Amino acid sequence: MQQPDKKERIILGIDPGTAVMGYGLVKEVGSKLELISLGVVKMANLDDHNLKLQRIFEKTVALIDNYKPDCLAIEAPFYGKNIQVMLKLGRAQGVAIAAALSRSLVICEYAPRKIKQSITGNGNATKEQVAAMLKTLLKFEESPEFLDATDGLAVAVCHSFQRITTGRGNKISYSGWEAFVKDNTQRVASPLKIKK
Repeated sequence: MQQPDKKERIILGIDPGTAVMGYGLVKEVGSKLELISLGVVKMANLDDHNLKLQRIFEKTVALIDNYKPDCLAIEAPFYGKNIQVMLKLGRAQGVAIAAALSRSLVICEYAPRKIKQSITGNGNATKEQVAAMLKTLLKFEESPEFLDATDGLAVAVCHSFQRITTGRGNKISYSGWEAFVKDNTQRVASPLKIKK
């Protein structure tokens, strides 16, 4: 029987891509984190970029409808040498975000370095190091076929780790800086007023 003071939430994490999109779902129960599912959506067989975007949208909506997550955590596109690749990744991310918005989910975005840092303690960690740490944290053995699956899971776990401790051992999650300020006016210095 679940205790009433333990809050639960399900987090969907997505690593957007136009060839393979990775996803992972975790469930927070109090301070515990459980693996629900992880996997990939393959799109290499689709030639048309718009069809790939359509599949990303449909699969993201299906994941949301199936698992009923409370929020979406998504990896931000990173700047690389090829601007075309970055634009395609941005579109893939945008479509996944649109799918989450169509179901009124809260959305949080994380840079790849931030995700790696929160999982392994090293912002330059390899995909393999992230996957190994996730296996230890969430106690699962099976290795997914694609590391994109553990990348998606890493985004969800990263989001879970962003909870703020109140100093009394309670963890509170804030959707953004404005929500934190609203609940913590006594902790935020007011701006100085300059006399003229």
